[in-house]
Amino acid sequence: MHKIVQHGSKSLIESRIKRKSLLSKIVTDVNQLLPHFQNGHYVSMGGFAGTGYPKVVPIALADHVEKNGLQGKLKMNLFVGASVGPETEDRWAMLDMIDKRYPHQNGHHIRDGINNGRIRFADQHLSIFASDLLAGYYTLDKPHGSKRTMDIAIIEATEITEDGCIVPGASVGITPEILQMADKVIIEINTSLPSFKGLHDMVKIALPPLAKPYQITRVDDRIGLEAFPVDPEKIIGIVESQLPDNTSVGAPEDETSAAIANNIVQFFVHEIEQGRFPKNLLPIQSGIGSIANAVIGGLSKGPFDNLSVWTEVIQDTFLDFFDNGKLKFASATSLRFSPPGFNRLFNNWDNYKSKIVLRNQAISNSAELISRVGCIALNTPVEVDIYGHVNSTNTMGSKMLNGLGGSGEFLRNSRISIVHTPSTRPTKTDPHGISCIVPFASHIDHTEHDIDIIVTEQGLADIRGLAPYERAKVIIQNCAHPIYKPILMEYLETSRQICFKKHMGHEPHQLDKAFKFYTHLSEKGTMKIDKW
Repeated sequence: MHKIVQHGSKSLIESRIKRKSLLSKIVTDVNQLLPHFQNGHYVSMGGFAGTGYPKVVPIALADHVEKNGLQGKLKMNLFVGASVGPETEDRWAMLDMIDKRYPHQNGHHIRDGINNGRIRFADQHLSIFASDLLAGYYTLDKPHGSKRTMDIAIIEATEITEDGCIVPGASVGITPEILQMADKVIIEINTSLPSFKGLHDMVKIALPPLAKPYQITRVDDRIGLEAFPVDPEKIIGIVESQLPDNTSVGAPEDETSAAIANNIVQFFVHEIEQGRFPKNLLPIQSGIGSIANAVIGGLSKGPFDNLSVWTEVIQDTFLDFFDNGKLKFASATSLRFSPPGFNRLFNNWDNYKSKIVLRNQAISNSAELISRVGCIALNTPVEVDIYGHVNSTNTMGSKMLNGLGGSGEFLRNSRISIVHTPSTRPTKTDPHGISCIVPFASHIDHTEHDIDIIVTEQGLADIRGLAPYERAKVIIQNCAHPIYKPILMEYLETSRQICFKKHMGHEPHQLDKAFKFYTHLSEKGTMKIDKW
């Protein structure tokens, strides 16, 4: 049985460094490392979806900025596989320590900085980000040093092996890539965790024209390394950490998420009956959040056995799935459990360890592999329009939430792509003030060509093989909230009549009215319009 070592316990760092020549790299005063960080530096961190990220050094750097009044004077260009904990990047944003940030983030302050123009941000498909980073696309305007390197990489590890290779913790993300391209490397060894050795399968990514097919045909195939090499000359410090990942307990399943999950389970049953799915389905991919968690919970209670998962992030309900014997194996790039979930993992480590593998995000999110294993993709969007276009990132067309993440890679390349959302969301004045089914999405991340199934608590729209008008009718009838169904249907039919007269009726819109839901929301606090 593995137990979390409490913060403040006796140092265990030397026992985790198997290569004894690296013991001289141990730094007991983290402040000694801070002069390595200079304004305008290109800094990368390990971590993905708020787990497995470095904490001691980023927190110390933030303390240094705050104590010495350096807000806005010591700014970094920050590159992480996805998001990290709020005590790191979100605090950096609050202290005006971030100039550029790619490709996904999470936190109130960093989101405000992006939407106020203070932080330069762009999201990107996560597997492509890893290879583009290696190719130097994100360092083209780097004013100093090599334009193909990061100045500093900070990673969290749970062990350094005898040959000096790095064993990450609860996530991989872009750790292999940033170890290759960083000029300097700082390693935080988290001794409050067990060594995760044996859980990872990491690959050194080759860029074209040297790229080769990944030899994976099943979710439990392994093609890489349990620990990733790093040039010891790059290591400027090894720091002990006993800080936990800053995760929280997810929102409990509610009536809406339970209904969505039930609609999806019934669809899967139907597909099995029709012979389009095997009895154990196809490998499941699930996004992050309370709805995704509820859907996985619903599947774990459904009439399915011997299932497999190919996804980015494994959340708490996957543990129930393992425990009831219905989930055979899961491949991901991150374990994002709540604190009770992590304790559950560690207390049953030997049981779970044999059923999970963590990979580079370049592998977990690879279009090639998603297509080959035949994933069933399940993701939660901001909104869906009547023709099946999906917005996953920008509310009101302009306000960035977190970023595209891996939704594009999975929805475009999976065997079946499913988006699930409540039919409405509340505003301050109206419990159904926002319709998640809209005439024309205010921002489009995933086109009509990439989406097969749309699900709300109202029902399920199977839009495979349908023409635009047919799609619109089934989406409105099956997925829109009853309050908005007649409003949307009126828009559709009127648009069709007008556009047919102009011989432009393939996917009819009224551009002078297509965004009226949003203007009415801005002015009245609700999308419930009285008339078009």
